[in-house]
Amino acid sequence: MARKLAPDKWLFAATTGLALFGVVMVYSASAVIAQKENGNQFYYVIKQGVWVAIGFIVMLLAMQFNYQQLKSRRIVYGLLFLCTIGLLGVFGFSSTNGAYRWLKFPGFSIQPSEISKLALIIFLAYFLEKRAGEEGDFWRTFVPCAVVTGWLAALVVIEPDFGTAMMLALIFAVMIYTAGARVLHLAMAAAPALVVAAGLLIFVPWRLKRLVTFLDPWADQQGAGFQVVQSLIAIGSGGTNGLGFAQGKQKMLFLPFAHSDFIFAVVGEELGLVGAVAVILVFALFLWRGVRTALLAPDRFGMLLSLGIVTSIVAQALFNISVVLSLVPTKGIPLPFISYGGSSLVPTLAAVGILLNVSQHASGGIANFQLPIAKFSKRHEERLNRQSAIAN
Repeated sequence: MARKLAPDKWLFAATTGLALFGVVMVYSASAVIAQKENGNQFYYVIKQGVWVAIGFIVMLLAMQFNYQQLKSRRIVYGLLFLCTIGLLGVFGFSSTNGAYRWLKFPGFSIQPSEISKLALIIFLAYFLEKRAGEEGDFWRTFVPCAVVTGWLAALVVIEPDFGTAMMLALIFAVMIYTAGARVLHLAMAAAPALVVAAGLLIFVPWRLKRLVTFLDPWADQQGAGFQVVQSLIAIGSGGTNGLGFAQGKQKMLFLPFAHSDFIFAVVGEELGLVGAVAVILVFALFLWRGVRTALLAPDRFGMLLSLGIVTSIVAQALFNISVVLSLVPTKGIPLPFISYGGSSLVPTLAAVGILLNVSQHASGGIANFQLPIAKFSKRHEERLNRQSAIAN
């Protein structure tokens, strides 16, 4: 283990900046609806501020211990067990907008699907480190990882939450490929997964309706396409410089979920192209520093752990922004750090705390990413030797 250093300052600054910016934008996006629903325009921003404070405390705590303690078998499989119980337990609570995604308690709620992303990342990093040198073994390495991922994804799909299930699949694909899995094995898993995904889209009426609406939202702009159309109007109204902070019009009960899943539309309307691009650039900074942390991690576990966390956060941000811009069909996935809600924010900040923890143990080189390349070079050399022997 390399000596403990200061955490990555740029990574910490990007995370802090996005979270605090989220509090400001939640106020702007929610003031009208908060006044209408609760008689207090500060209702949602106060709650968001509390969740940010709790999230920062959790993040700072996650930075203090040795991240290698997460390699404990009890922690890894205990998290998976708790996520399973939580994902099944949501059906014992009332639904919200037709979905069973929350364990609801007085004053707060927990979203097990958000925690399942971090649990999967820790499991894959732990298991793939144990299988170092056997990354290409289909039955001993690939299948166990795929089964755990498929189990969590299936529990999330039946909530229903197709978007988070796709995030779990993406985390699996990135981490296992980076670890050195064969492309053939990924293709073998992708084929049935795509068939299942297509079935969930085509044979579930409301998902098919969303898909059709995505192709032409203006055809039913007062019905199924209303949210997307209002989002595009907000983005278009912002122009280059925006209408000014708190001056947006679409949040005034026109754009549904303006303070949560569609908060990026409010950013685009009030801060314009400049503000929207600035947010994307900060996520790009987060990506750069996160990948750098993975490259400099002192061990394989830290490298895979860092890469999984970065993938889960940045991919979710890109997906959310794509939904707001109508580049992909509408899905209820929040914008990390910025959207309203503690059930997503706190687990995300906890994951960043672990990422910052790894950054404190940076090594002097990038040897951790050389394993797949070294394996390829060795196979290539062996192939050349065999060809040379046959020729002789």
